Amino acid sequence: MGRVNPLDAFHALLSDEGRTLLAGLRDHDPAQELATATRLRREHPAELVSAALGQARLRQRAVAKFGAEDAYRMFFTPNGVEQSTRRTVAVHRAARLAALGVRSVADLCCGIGGDAIAYARAGISVLAVDRDPLTAEVARANAEALGLADLIEVRCADVTEIDTSPYDAVFVDPARRGGRGRIFGPEAYSPPLSWAIEAARKAPRAALKIAPGIPHEAIPEDAAAEWISDGGDVKEAVLWFGTEPGSVRATLLPSGASLSTTAPLPDPPVRPVGRYLYEPDGAVIRAHLVAEAAAELDGGLIDETIAYVTADELRPTPYAAAYEITDELPFNLKKLKSLLREREIGVLTVKKRGSAVEPEEIRRKVRLRGPNAATVLLTRVAGAPTMLVGQPAPRPAGG
Repeated sequence: MGRVNPLDAFHALLSDEGRTLLAGLRDHDPAQELATATRLRREHPAELVSAALGQARLRQRAVAKFGAEDAYRMFFTPNGVEQSTRRTVAVHRAARLAALGVRSVADLCCGIGGDAIAYARAGISVLAVDRDPLTAEVARANAEALGLADLIEVRCADVTEIDTSPYDAVFVDPARRGGRGRIFGPEAYSPPLSWAIEAARKAPRAALKIAPGIPHEAIPEDAAAEWISDGGDVKEAVLWFGTEPGSVRATLLPSGASLSTTAPLPDPPVRPVGRYLYEPDGAVIRAHLVAEAAAELDGGLIDETIAYVTADELRPTPYAAAYEITDELPFNLKKLKSLLREREIGVLTVKKRGSAVEPEEIRRKVRLRGPNAATVLLTRVAGAPTMLVGQPAPRPAGG
């Protein structure tokens, strides 16, 4: 039997039979896939059943990024699920562009259309471009499925050949995965970051989605840089053009709290561990805004190379998680075991920053017994390996 053309298989899913089949697979259990496939093939073509089961799996994976209401109406490719922007992040970026007065955007390397959907829902008309025929077809189907086809034009083309001059803004999301996995060098992106930057400079406004690990020295002087976390996990970085050149920003979702500066503060002083330890959000750390967060807390660092902030006072902040520290020990497992036994600790959270020891190793070697809980932070204090024992601090009034 010949190999099924991916485009033909996808078009079959868009038929009435394909849509009905997909709808019936919404609550499909992947563990029962063989039995399900056998049953469905008695009534439907084998190729269609295979395509529908694959799409059902992708929809289930996509719920985490898009939410169930959208994910079970949309269509996906394996790369599309992996690389598409999380809905909360896309909505945030669309709101920023809309606030800047953008009413039309050229979405280059649009993938399955996650960002285009957010732009359209923000009232922005979109030209969505992708060079892969199947991906472009999926993006077009998603615009139609969500009732946004009037605002989203999908074009299958090489993004480097698109005239973006009619649009208020350009958004570029270069492919950062190749045949061998994730790509780390910006010039190995597709298209290269240098091309995307030049495309951005030709537009009144622009946003370039990049990996959050980009070195600060690689950020162009005429760009603003934003790092975005969602639920505490850093999701991406964005280079903005036509906004605030030279500024850096950390945005924390879902709260929308944002910390920014155009004149970074010097590193905070190192001081002894106080009553409270603050663990800055990853976006704050990536944006090099730990000093700005520490200034709000009247805090200092526990070590000049570690992004833990210490202070004697508990203050509300959206930019860091706070722990009340009860004990500071040099790294010593016997002492830790003794302390945990004395405190009747039965539930232990282990975190690390600046330590080579893995949390799993600590959990494996200490014997927990008792009704109480504690947190151990493996780190360095003034250069020395240290264990800080405490618990999450209560949220202050107003925090």
